[in-house]
Amino acid sequence: MSLIDRPLYLERIEPFIDAPVVKVLTGLRRSGKSRLLELVAQRLRDRGIPQERIVHLNFDSLEWASIASAQALHGYLTATLPSQGRVYVLLDEVQEVCEWERLVNSLMSESRADLYITGSNSRLLSGELATYIAGRYVSIEVWPLSFREYLQFGTAYSNRDVGRTGEEFMRFLRYGGFPGVHVVSLDEADARSMVTDIYRSTLVRDVLTRHAIRDADMFERVAAFAIDNVGNPFSARRVAEFMKSQRRTIRHETVLNYLSALTEAFLISRVPRYDIRGRALLATGEKHYLGDHGIVHALFGYSDQRLPGVLENIVWLELRRRGYDVTVGKIGPAEVDFVARRQEDTIYVQVATTIAAAETRRREYAPLEAIADNHPKYILTLDPLAGDRTGGIHHLPLPDFLLSDTY
Repeated sequence: MSLIDRPLYLERIEPFIDAPVVKVLTGLRRSGKSRLLELVAQRLRDRGIPQERIVHLNFDSLEWASIASAQALHGYLTATLPSQGRVYVLLDEVQEVCEWERLVNSLMSESRADLYITGSNSRLLSGELATYIAGRYVSIEVWPLSFREYLQFGTAYSNRDVGRTGEEFMRFLRYGGFPGVHVVSLDEADARSMVTDIYRSTLVRDVLTRHAIRDADMFERVAAFAIDNVGNPFSARRVAEFMKSQRRTIRHETVLNYLSALTEAFLISRVPRYDIRGRALLATGEKHYLGDHGIVHALFGYSDQRLPGVLENIVWLELRRRGYDVTVGKIGPAEVDFVARRQEDTIYVQVATTIAAAETRRREYAPLEAIADNHPKYILTLDPLAGDRTGGIHHLPLPDFLLSDTY
């Protein structure tokens, strides 16, 4: 199978090739980290580096289970790679290697290996490793396919006319962005089944087992609640109260622990609220979004009720892919869906299914109109005739925003 470039990530990685830092790629399982390392290996070969100086191992595979310890892996690398000169070590899902932190520290101490590692846990750089390599690593988040990447995959792996952007966006809305779903031609039922399998394997391998969670049924109920409420503010206490209404008892501290475990596996992300006028983060009203929006449709099917939250999730993911720090904005009693910051840039974004009704239009415009600064402001909808600019606020079709080169 041919590899499709993912320039959004390769352009971030390439400046660090041969730099004395560990390149750490983290993200949700099956988001494309392994393929990305294959693309890096190809870039190395294109630079004239001989294959015998490159080792790429994927510890998701049983093929390498016999060397899944720091000592055994170090012995394998010593026996396989040339004893002199620069070598290149690419390790997939490195958290499956016992005491892998010791291996990374050893390779860094030897100063001969250009090292790339991936992992499906946000705590990859916590604990001892953070102490060992403090200031000597660069971390890059890898997400499932963007809408632009989805169209590229459609061109490469299907016979569809991907030029029909509106139709393709609705398909992307339902199927999500896991690359494996789009390298073969699947109908909707098969795509949902594949995404469900990815979700459940992530729950077992990256959450239940790693955190030794004993009440798997309750944990899955909490996870399902979070997914079903994508884009809605909720608290651990509210989850506990909902479970009580279902005649199930759980302490809100346990809910917090479960949500934290889901966050570490990149299944969900906590997005805090930000007071735009007061310029301060708020302690309440946070929202949660998913590592891939396709999980909602896979678990619960399509519904108009969930559509606004899913659309927000798609936009949130796009902003994160582009390196923005994202919060939910508060301006007086009103809310701005997203305040996105990247270095000196700030943009404000409202997301709605439609603003065709006059009252809806006023409600969506009002929070942006109340912001006094001159940073770009957007309202994104599925309205077919979107495209106006009123009072400096851009009303765009959501797919066009996703395909824009700049904001």
